[in-house]
Amino acid sequence: MLIVHVHVHVKPDAVDAFARASLENARHSREEPGIVRFDVVQQQDDPTRFVLVEIYRTSEDPARHKATAHYATWRDAVEPMMAEPRRSVKYHALSPAPAGWEMAPE
Repeated sequence: MLIVHVHVHVKPDAVDAFARASLENARHSREEPGIVRFDVVQQQDDPTRFVLVEIYRTSEDPARHKATAHYATWRDAVEPMMAEPRRSVKYHALSPAPAGWEMAPE
């Protein structure tokens, strides 16, 4: 299992549009067989900062995700909304064990 946190800082006037585009991307991403979870979270004390929490079954699944039409649509739509380039950090799960992860209901 591979866990990726994508840190995004968006322009203040783009917060709502970024959230809408990201929620739509997340909805489609959750339908991919290689994705265990795909969460969009917004920082409480700075609403221009978001983290996408992406949990993949294998290390090959992020590439499959990035090959989807919905990812390309999201990427192209949100790129001009970003105040700085997004960055990602990769993790592996210690607890729960991979079998303990499940998709959160929408």
